[in-house]
Amino acid sequence: MNLRDADFLHRLADIADAETLPRYRTDLIVDTKPKEGYTFDPVTEADREAEIAIRAAIGDRFPDHAILGEEMGLTGSGRYRWVLDPVDGTRPFICGLPVWGTLIGLTIDGRAELGMMSQPFTRERFWADHDGAWTQRDGVRQRLATRDVGSLDRAILHTTSPDHFGDELATGFKRLSAAVRMTRYGGECYAMAMIAAGRIDLAFEPSLQPYDIVALIPIIERAGGVVTRLDGARAEEGGPVLVAATPALHSAALRELREAIS
Repeated sequence: MNLRDADFLHRLADIADAETLPRYRTDLIVDTKPKEGYTFDPVTEADREAEIAIRAAIGDRFPDHAILGEEMGLTGSGRYRWVLDPVDGTRPFICGLPVWGTLIGLTIDGRAELGMMSQPFTRERFWADHDGAWTQRDGVRQRLATRDVGSLDRAILHTTSPDHFGDELATGFKRLSAAVRMTRYGGECYAMAMIAAGRIDLAFEPSLQPYDIVALIPIIERAGGVVTRLDGARAEEGGPVLVAATPALHSAALRELREAIS
């Protein structure tokens, strides 16, 4: 298999979908796990079983590859690392809202090269391979492309929740939100996919983990967008992350955030 092709990504998404979709909108037992800054961080059988199944498929095909998953941590080492979030958006998952997805990414020497976001309830997939960024629904495939609205005052901004911004980041986000046309909340990974699809222009998340963002980086970048940390570095390791549809919009948003913080 050419590691830059998407066939294996789709196979892994099929495996994950078989674990997540039958459990969606059912009476799942919801547990919580410790997470700094949160009194409730949900996890379900869907999260655990999907990660187990994806890990097994990767291990069968690539036993020498490392795997980092939200539920089971890091195993292995080396140039190739799969980064998994079996249910990104467990909160909307348990609420019955279809903005969750399975995130499957591959880094090579620390750089995100392949990415998949699968949303089986809406029958959509968003992915990046060596040819570009793509979406598919009901067998119809289209190339993804971000849009250029030109300026902040015409942009739509998204964040998942305003609840977990620290003081400085909250000030920066408030400043950025005041500069844009509209701010929306609660879209999880689906909102990130909508940046690649040309429906949303900016997203700012204050504290991402690698499994929250690695799969999305190549999808957004190959659609024409920009993904960095607030300090301007690449975002594979997570942290405060700014995503923009264009380089110019990214620079303008970054200025707003930094001026409020400095």
